[in-house]
Amino acid sequence: MSRRPALPAIAVLCSGQGTNFQALVSAARRGALRARIALLISDRPDAFALTRARRAGVEARYINPKAFPTRAAYERALIRLCEAHRVRLVCLAGFMRILSPVFVRRYRHRILNIHPALLPAFPGSHAIRDALRWGAKVTGVTVHLVDEAVDHGPILLQEALAIRPGETEAELLARIHRIEHRLYPKAIGLVLAGRVRVRGRRVSLG
Repeated sequence: MSRRPALPAIAVLCSGQGTNFQALVSAARRGALRARIALLISDRPDAFALTRARRAGVEARYINPKAFPTRAAYERALIRLCEAHRVRLVCLAGFMRILSPVFVRRYRHRILNIHPALLPAFPGSHAIRDALRWGAKVTGVTVHLVDEAVDHGPILLQEALAIRPGETEAELLARIHRIEHRLYPKAIGLVLAGRVRVRGRRVSLG
């Protein structure tokens, strides 16, 4: 009797609530994502994502950046942990630290990020608030490969969302979350299936 091939392992890096982490776990459980969520790493001890991971039976690790003399040393510790779990893909889900070339080059074209705006519009950590303050009529969600710049790198998938008149930040966030939770597993599946080809800043899907 032949064994089924092992599912590819994913590490999720998260600093906050972990709603996208939870969506990935749910997608994997129902078979919509052919992957194993092997590891959740947070840079904050009070991140609710850690609790979500433990409840889901996923190894949850808080790695304190202040315990390391440099950012490079911290990231090398993350790399060792990912390597120990044979991680094939790293998924950022509200991870509030900028990754240096040390980490990015180790996992070149194998780090994904999800951003609550249509990049290159509204990069940064307050994308939803910035879109509302600017008076944008349309925003959305972007999934992209991570490079050495902030909210940069080849874009895999985007989906637009019209902003409703008078919509609050919380209301818009809730609608954006629904798109994120659908789009992120789809993008991860494309990468793991080998359907993503990268040439410079351009991406083609096979």
